Amino acid sequence: MITKIKAGWSAFAAKRPAIAQFIVFTVLSCGMTVLQFILMPVIKWIFGMTSLVNTSFQVLPVGTNFDGSTYYLFDYAARALPEGGGGLAYFLAVQITLAIAQVINFFAQRNITFKSNSSPWVAAFWYTLAYVVISFGAAALQGFYKAPVYELLITTWGLGAGGEALADVVTMLINAIISFWVFFPIFKVIFKREPEQADGADSATGTIKIGSAQG
Repeated sequence: MITKIKAGWSAFAAKRPAIAQFIVFTVLSCGMTVLQFILMPVIKWIFGMTSLVNTSFQVLPVGTNFDGSTYYLFDYAARALPEGGGGLAYFLAVQITLAIAQVINFFAQRNITFKSNSSPWVAAFWYTLAYVVISFGAAALQGFYKAPVYELLITTWGLGAGGEALADVVTMLINAIISFWVFFPIFKVIFKREPEQADGADSATGTIKIGSAQG
């Protein structure tokens, strides 16, 4: 049964390589999202036992909120959610979770999805740059939905700790969706597969010398 599935997939991938590539990318991306769902509560719980919860992390003011307060690109006010913004503890929990997932995702997508044989260092540079840019964009968007989501699930709906865990899932899911649609075209560019020179090919003429008859 497994052999038939592998043979069928190989035939499909050979006939529709772009679609097959996107399917593998999607499966791996979903796996990374699940990993984040597992890691985030654990890391957040660990940092939640430290004083970092009460350490404000509000940097890069970029405008003004509707109530006149400063809009920070990274807005993690002191105190636990929903009263505060989770402080430096929440920021570190999010960033460490994302960093772990993205490192694993880099190698998985490069080696499994795109089967890239180009320079891993060049790809890592562009991947890191893309990750930083996307992180800033996601942080800017998070300023609009993070507080209302936690307020709704924890206070308005009265779900307490369960609502906080659910809000963590919602925020991570939103980040995952953003990353999913942005990273695929980027991967297509940075994870290139260069044509491999055939064994025994003449470096100057490109002619194959394997098995040549001797007079």
